[in-house]
Amino acid sequence: MSIATTMIIRLEIRKSVASFGDVASGIAAAGGDIVAIDVIRAGKDVTTRDITVNVQDAANGDIISILSKMPGIKIINVSDRTFLAHLGGKIEITPKMPIKNREDLSLVYTPGVARVCTAIAEDPRKAYSLTMKRNTVAVVSDGTAVLGLGDIGPEAAMPVMEGKAMLFKQLANIDAFPLCLNTKDPDEIINIVKAVSPGFGGINLEDISSPRCFEIERRLVEELDIPVFHDDQHGTSVVAFAGLLNALKVVNKSIENARIVVVGIGAAGVSICNLLLAAGARYIYAVDREGVLRKDLQYDNPEWQKLAAATNPEGIEGGITEVIRGADVFIGVSRGGILTVDHLKSMASDNIVFAMANPTPEIEPDLAEPFVRVLATGRSDYPNQINNVLCFPGIFRGALDCRARTVNLEMKLAAAKAIASVVHPDELNEQYIIPSIFNEKVVEQVRLAVIQAAISTDAARRIPKDVAAITE
Repeated sequence: MSIATTMIIRLEIRKSVASFGDVASGIAAAGGDIVAIDVIRAGKDVTTRDITVNVQDAANGDIISILSKMPGIKIINVSDRTFLAHLGGKIEITPKMPIKNREDLSLVYTPGVARVCTAIAEDPRKAYSLTMKRNTVAVVSDGTAVLGLGDIGPEAAMPVMEGKAMLFKQLANIDAFPLCLNTKDPDEIINIVKAVSPGFGGINLEDISSPRCFEIERRLVEELDIPVFHDDQHGTSVVAFAGLLNALKVVNKSIENARIVVVGIGAAGVSICNLLLAAGARYIYAVDREGVLRKDLQYDNPEWQKLAAATNPEGIEGGITEVIRGADVFIGVSRGGILTVDHLKSMASDNIVFAMANPTPEIEPDLAEPFVRVLATGRSDYPNQINNVLCFPGIFRGALDCRARTVNLEMKLAAAKAIASVVHPDELNEQYIIPSIFNEKVVEQVRLAVIQAAISTDAARRIPKDVAAITE
C-alpha cells in the first residue's frame, strides 16, 4: 500500500491544441484525484493553471509522464504540499515581550537578569517560576526507529520531532524542543539528556529502537526528578487501553476474563502487555516472530523474560494461528499483512481487533470488517483511530502543572480511563470507541486525571489551584 500525498502542478494549456478536459482525463487515468483548480493567467491562446491533485506516491511519476507527453500541454512546475509545509522547519522561538529600548534590554538581559540568576542560584526551585522550565519539554530521539521507516538517523528524524513539538503547543500549550542526538550509545544518550535536563520540565523520548529504549527510559526515570515518558511505549499502551476499555463495554466482556493476543513485542507491545496486566487482565498472549512467549523458554531480551513469566498461563506453543483460536481481542503493533480472515474466523464471537501497524495494518480494514465486531486501526481514514496524540499532550500538561517527579503506572492508568470517559455512554458504539484528537475535552480530562493520580501517589510537588478547589 502506498502513502497518499498532494501535489500542485502548474501547467500551460494551449487552447488550439488541448483542453482542460484532456488534462483531467490524463490525471484520472494515472490514478490522481483533482481537488482544486486555480487559474493563474487566462490569455487568448494560453491558459496557465495550478491543479491540486491527491495521489498515491506511486502514481506521482505516472501523472507527470502522461501530462508531459500530451500535445499542447507544458508543465511549468510541480510542487509537493507536504514538502512545502516543511520548508525552513515547522516551529520557531518567539519572545514573550518586545525589546524596544535600553530599559527593556536591562530588564530581560544585563544588568537586571543577574538578580534573577542569583535568586535561582540561592533556591534552584525558583527556576520553575522565573524561567521557561515549568512549561518546557525536550523531545529526544536518536533516529533509530522513526515511524515505520526504521533507523534513518537524527537529521531525518527532525521533521517528526518538530511535528511532535507543534502538537504539544497547539493541543496543550506546552513549549517543546526537538533534540535529535547523533549517537546510538545508551550511556551517551542518558548522559546528554541528564546534562540538558535543568532547562526542561519533562523529557519525551521518541523513536528510539527496542530494546535500548527500555534501559534508557528506566535509567533516566531513576536518575532524574522530572517526568520521563517514552511515547512509543506508554503513549501507545495508554491509548490502546482506553480504546479497549470502551470496546469491551460494547461487547459486554470483562478485561479479567478476556483472552487477549498482542502481536509485536517491541517497545509498544511490551508496554501494552504490562499496562493490561496492571489493569487486571489475566489471559494475555504475547507473540513475536519467534512465536508466543512461554515461561519455559529463555530470552535474551529481559523484557521478554519478564512478560513470559506473567503471560500465557496455559503455556500454549506456536504463533498467531495457535493463540488466536478462541481469543476475544487481537492487538497488533507489528507489521502489515500478518493477519488473515481465517484467523478472524477462529476468534471468539463478538471479537475485538486493533490492527495498529502503520501505514499498512495487520489486515486491511475492508477485508476484516465482516468478521469483526469492533475494529480499530492506527489510521485516520477509518473509525476508531488509536493515536498517541490523544495521550501525550494531556499527560505532560498534567505532569508539568503539578510538577510531578515522574509519570508512574497509576498516572498512565488514570490517563487511559480519562480518554475512554470522553466518549459518552449514549454515544458509545462499534464505530465510536475512542474520541477524536481534536476533541477539546481530551487534554483537560487527561490533565485532571493525571494530576489527581500524581497527588494520590505522592508524585506531585504542588497542587494546582483548580484541582485544589475540586478536592476541597
